[in-house]
Amino acid sequence: MLEIDAVGVRYGSTVVLDDLIWTVGTSGSPVTALLGPSGCGKSTLLRAVAGLEPLSAGHIRFDGADLAKVPAHRRDFGVVFQDGQLFGGRSVESNVAYGLRMRRWSRQEIRARVAEMLDLVRLPDLGRRSVDELSGGQAQRVALARALAPRPRLLLLDEPLAALDRLLRDQLATEIAEIVRAAATPTIVVTHDHTEAALMGDTISVMRSGEIVQNAAPEQLWSRPVDEWTARFLGVTSVIDADVSDAQAATPIGPLTLEAPDGRHRLGLRPESVRARRLSGPDAAVTGVVGMVADLPAGRRLRVVTEIGEIDAVTSERVVIGDRVGLSIVGERVAVIGS
Repeated sequence: MLEIDAVGVRYGSTVVLDDLIWTVGTSGSPVTALLGPSGCGKSTLLRAVAGLEPLSAGHIRFDGADLAKVPAHRRDFGVVFQDGQLFGGRSVESNVAYGLRMRRWSRQEIRARVAEMLDLVRLPDLGRRSVDELSGGQAQRVALARALAPRPRLLLLDEPLAALDRLLRDQLATEIAEIVRAAATPTIVVTHDHTEAALMGDTISVMRSGEIVQNAAPEQLWSRPVDEWTARFLGVTSVIDADVSDAQAATPIGPLTLEAPDGRHRLGLRPESVRARRLSGPDAAVTGVVGMVADLPAGRRLRVVTEIGEIDAVTSERVVIGDRVGLSIVGERVAVIGS
């Protein structure tokens, strides 16, 4: 669908993207999340695709056609930015109808399409309301409806939920993914948030310093990060070595079954990859002293100081700083790095 071929973007002498290669759009994968830390070039790439940033090198093709000489307003791509950029002082209906009026749709067609879009984004009764009276979540739904109304070939979402609170972000991430799939519109969403990427993306592309380092379905990404940087960006807090033979891995925290080729591997551990419990005897492969306790909504998290380094873990037991605990590894929560 979309081919990024050796693309470069510069701001004066500053190189933002250099020789970037990326292909987006496969059957059964309508939504691609472009995930990476702030400042890595995600938004610049999206703006280049939209035609809002000139290329210093390379080509961008959509369905095989080079977009180099196609201005932004002729690419037929819908774009939603972080702040929505609605037209203040106008009604919801007027905002959603804007692109349709520019394309000279008839009044009857516009009324029908606006009503259809407001139903799709679950705001059917707010057409006459001024956009200045909307909540943040409602405003982003209207921006989405406006972008989808002209039936774009591609939808580009640039951090669309970054300004919202955590609860609303998770709710809207799910809803937006449902909306764009219902509209059958191929979509790229830029985000630095792992949860948003997982909730919205059928495929996640990880970006680092202007380079796409991994492209995979969410489950594959979490369990098989391509390298240690990617693993740590995706939530890994400790990395250990393991020797694998016949799908059995020997690790410093104990044995586990692991689907990986024979040989030495690097394993990434998130807090939920390790369980801690009070010691009742010398039956743990690794023991340590609790150095930090945090009671989080998902459970109690510990940082345990051990002879192999500090290990983050979870527990259901009441422990305090200074307690000695034993650690055990949770095989299904372990990431195999670079395999």
